Formats: sequence, C-alpha cells, structure tokens
Amino acid sequence: MESLLIVKTSSSLSFPLKSQLSSSCSHQTSQVSKCKALNGGEKSWPLPMRLQRPLATLEHVGSSDGSIINLRHRAGFAVNAASASDHPLESEPSNSPLKSVQGVLDAFYRFSRPHTVIGTALSILSVSLLAVERLSDISPLFFTGMLEAIVAALFMNIYIVGLNQLSDIEIDKVNKPYLPLASGEYSVKTGIMIVSSFAVMSFWLASVVGSWPLFWALFISFGLGTAYSIDLPLLRWKRFALVAAMCILAVRAVIVQIAFYLHIQTHVYGRPVAFSKPVMFATAFMSFFSVVIALFKDIPDIAGDKIFGIRSFTVRLGQERVFWICISLLQMAYLVAILVGASSSCAWSKYLTIIGHAALASILWTRARSIDFSRKEEITSFYMFIWKLFYAEYLLIPFVR
Repeated sequence: MESLLIVKTSSSLSFPLKSQLSSSCSHQTSQVSKCKALNGGEKSWPLPMRLQRPLATLEHVGSSDGSIINLRHRAGFAVNAASASDHPLESEPSNSPLKSVQGVLDAFYRFSRPHTVIGTALSILSVSLLAVERLSDISPLFFTGMLEAIVAALFMNIYIVGLNQLSDIEIDKVNKPYLPLASGEYSVKTGIMIVSSFAVMSFWLASVVGSWPLFWALFISFGLGTAYSIDLPLLRWKRFALVAAMCILAVRAVIVQIAFYLHIQTHVYGRPVAFSKPVMFATAFMSFFSVVIALFKDIPDIAGDKIFGIRSFTVRLGQERVFWICISLLQMAYLVAILVGASSSCAWSKYLTIIGHAALASILWTRARSIDFSRKEEITSFYMFIWKLFYAEYLLIPFVR
C-alpha cells in the first residue's frame, strides 16, 4: 500500500519549486492551519519511516492544474487501510459452530480407525450371508439380526482400537502423529471415557439381543484386545510378535467367521449348529489374511517400534523381508481359493471364484513390484491397499458354494 502511494504520487504530480510552494501556501492560510492541526493529531497514526519525510514536506502540493491536494488525508486513508489489512478476521468469528462440529467428527473418525470399522462391518455382512440357504431367508428378521451384530461389533471395535491408542501415545507420536491422542486433540481422560463408553454399550446391546454367539464373540474380542494393548504385568502381548499375530488371527479369522455365522444360524434362524464348506473356506482364507495384516501393520511403524522396544517381526527381520513374506502368504491364499473355486459344482460360483481371485492376485503382484521401501508414505499406502484386498475378499466369499 505504501509503495503504491509513492509511485502514484510521482506519476500524477509535478513537483513545484520552493517559491511556488510558498506562494500556494500563502494563499491557503486557513488550509495550512488545518494541515498543522492535522499534524498535531497524527501522533495516534504512526507511519512507516520511509513515508514520514515525503509526507511532512508535501503537506500541500500544487498539481499540474493548479489545484491543491491534501496528501495528509490520503496518507491517513492508507494507514487506516493498512491497519485493517493487518487484522482481516477481527470482524469474523474465529470458530463457527459448523467448523467445530466438523472438527469433532474428524477427530473421532481418525480415533475410530475407519479401515478397521469398514473391515468389521463388511466381514459380518459377508459371513451372515453364508447362513442364507434360500431366497426366503433374506427377510426383515435376517436384516435385524445382522444389524444387531454389526452395531455391537463396531462398538467393541472402537474400544479395542481406542485402548491401543491410549497405550501407545508416545509411540504414535513417532509413527502416527495424526491420531487425536498423539496430536493432543484428545486428552487421556477423553480417550478413557470414549473407550469405556463403547465397551459398555457393546455388552449392553449383546445382553438386550440375547444371542450367546454374539456375546461370546464380543467377550473374547474384549479379552484379547485388552491383553494385546494394556500395559500390565503378563499383558501387552503386542510386545511379542508371535503372540500379537495370534491375537489378530483369533479375532479376525476365527471369532468373526464362526461366532457371527452362528449368531445368524442359531439365534436368528433357530437352526442347529452346522459348518458348511463356505464357512470353512472363509475361516481358512482369513487365517492367512489375518497373519498378513498382523505382520504388515508393523512395517510402516518400524521407527517408533525400535525406539520403544517393540520386538515386532519387522524390527527383527527388516521391512523388505517381512513385506515379501506377506506377499507370498497372500499369493498362496489366492492359489488355494482358485483351487476351491475350480472344485465347485456350481458353474457361476466356479467362474466368479476363479476369475475374482486370479484378478486380485495379479493386481497384488503388480503393485508389490513397484514398492519403494525408502518412502514410509508409500509403505503406508500399500498397507491400506492390503485392507482393500481384505474388503474385496469378503465381497467374494458369499459366492463360494
């Protein structure tokens, strides 16, 4: 603003001689008085040093047409504008209610670890469909029972991932600084309140539903999730790579497949316990996948795990070696799935299972070959890609017959 004022003055005004200035001022006695009065009042409007001398000299300057221009008035306007530009947001509220609500939702979204939430919901939906034997089984009763299981499981999922964050605040400051507890958006007290509330709501809903398979699924998940994370004697099993992997395998591969299938089979439909071929396939395949998730989740977190003494397989064997172990396990699982599909007597099931798993195996191999282990963000992105493959598998499982 200051520079614009100087440039404009030099281009539009012809500077008169000293005598001309005196003559002009002698004919404008009253204006000069006003200028002096203005000078006295300007102490409350300090100007930058580079503007003080020119403006003090050119109180009244004759323009090319003989008119008198009061630069003091213009300078005052410039200073007022500059002052306003220094505080452009003073008239606006710093935090609107909408932004506050968005901030709260965003923090809870990150706290809930949405990729695990999606995985839990999709897995229960997929396994529930395995209990469907005929088209008439898809009824309001089925959807009610499935929704009860999904909501109760999501409450428990938030308890488990929240407890893990409470136990890993210092580690997450290195590995995942964007999480609310690590970033300071949530206090420890807030985190404890959230995880406690969701654990209570999960068990309360299971008691209202009255399904024993659902209750035991939640209770075992609660026990393993607590033992995995909480830092108490003989617990915090995540410190031991093999035990940590077994915890994740037990929940993701066994509890989810068996317990939630039995919830629909016995509680919703009232049928006797029976494990079909698709259920056994889902349990076996997800055992492979759960091991991969348990191993792969530590690959991007090697820095923080080393600092805090978490002896994961990645810390002990190295990122690249564990990465290719995971890829090999998944490729083996896809090969078994293709063979299971080939043995199906149902034509549409055979083609969908073979083509679907062959496509996923090809995509996995192509992307794995392009990974750059020197870039953490690329490894993290690949881990999220593994979860997308996890989702895709649950879309294929209901078609295995």
